[in-house]
Amino acid sequence: MPISPEQFVARYRNATVNEKGAAQSHFIDLCQLLGVPTPMEADPEGQHYRFEKPVLKVTGGSGFADVWKRGHFGFEYKGKGKNLDRA
Repeated sequence: MPISPEQFVARYRNATVNEKGAAQSHFIDLCQLLGVPTPMEADPEGQHYRFEKPVLKVTGGSGFADVWKRGHFGFEYKGKGKNLDRA
């Protein structure tokens, strides 16, 4: 079900849940707002587009991209006031 820009803003403006609690919901709503498929709709096997993709960090070590689409993007969500450098 599509979501309007006003609904999207109202839903997340005052959200206080942490990153883990909101990231996937936020991205799914963003997909609906933009009229594009969610990771599960586009790639049920998660081979090219998925949540929680294991990755190697450019600074060393491993981690997870909150949302990843091969050849397009990797999203890393952070809670309000959190440092993206620590991702």
